[in-house]
Amino acid sequence: MEIQPSRQSDDTDLRRAYVHLAEAQRLSQTGSFTWDFDRGELLWSEELCRIFELDPATTITTDLVGKFVHPADFPAFVATLEGAAAGGDVDLPYRIVTASGALKHLHAVGHRIEHTAERPVIIGAVQDVTARKVAEEALNKARAELTHVARLATLSALTASIAHEVNQPLTSLVTNASTCLRMLAADPPNLDLAQITAQRTIRDANRASEVIQRLRAMFVRKEPAAEAVDLNEAAAEVLALSSSELQSARVDVHADFARALPSVRGDRIQLQQVILNLVLNARDAMLTVDDRPRNLWITTASGEPGQIRLSVRDAGSGIAPENFDRLFDAFYTTKSQGMGIGLSISQSIIQGHEGRLWAARNEDGPGATFSFSIPSDVAGPTEEVSKEL
Repeated sequence: MEIQPSRQSDDTDLRRAYVHLAEAQRLSQTGSFTWDFDRGELLWSEELCRIFELDPATTITTDLVGKFVHPADFPAFVATLEGAAAGGDVDLPYRIVTASGALKHLHAVGHRIEHTAERPVIIGAVQDVTARKVAEEALNKARAELTHVARLATLSALTASIAHEVNQPLTSLVTNASTCLRMLAADPPNLDLAQITAQRTIRDANRASEVIQRLRAMFVRKEPAAEAVDLNEAAAEVLALSSSELQSARVDVHADFARALPSVRGDRIQLQQVILNLVLNARDAMLTVDDRPRNLWITTASGEPGQIRLSVRDAGSGIAPENFDRLFDAFYTTKSQGMGIGLSISQSIIQGHEGRLWAARNEDGPGATFSFSIPSDVAGPTEEVSKEL
């Protein structure tokens, strides 16, 4: 039987389309599959077999695929299969361990359609995203290292405050211990006063321990940990830590913290790093101000629904128009000293907490206000309380 030219052309076009599709799948590391529920058949493309390091002649079953799925991802894999069988779509990031021991990150997507024979099937694709995941992990590690470096650079500016924070309870310890010895050496021994002094000694020892633990937490390198954070308390600790530096710069600090402020969920140390950076930036902005008080306001409040806002306002020279759009660019600074990464790192931290960081010129006076807003952990009423430090 002679094949008509139109039929030959159709076959040629079909083969060409198949070759193009196979090459496109290879380049994008994306394999395709068809899952026939009634027949229990899984049809894989050559690229998907290559991703799983399987011979294309292998008979593919869901049980076989499940043997390669990483144990930690297996429950999600099973739940996705059950959902697909019940009529749902497939959207599953998961890991596999191939026969050679290679760990791969995959992302499967699929859509349920009705077959021409009225049999439901899933048409889908699986992409090997291992390279992207490795790059993301490397980027996250580099970002964490840079964040730590920025924290150390910021804390290095607080040497006077740190020395004061540690020295104050230690001085009280020595004084109380000496008083206790005198009370015990008296004739007769003053046991009541010695007991009171000993209790003060214990109190100051605990205070010194808390100060050291707080400082150590700020300096240590650790993985970010999500926890409920009282933003008022976190900000107050930052102000205590930086009090000597602010006083030496003749900065008057005014805290206006909202009462009953809902907590936020995030990494306490990272959030304190952001607050500290904003406070020190506000101090630096007022170092040349001599014609007006160097007022620094730090406030907390409930912002948009479900959001908690913290703002730091200074009375400095403000933000020049040509600098406004580059404030959060990495390595951009208007200071003679500094790396220019503080605001960039702060923005990255706040974005990692699903929030935003922004700056605004003060409309009712000199200076600028930097604010960040992040989701609250729980909803609750807010009352205002003012405090001058």
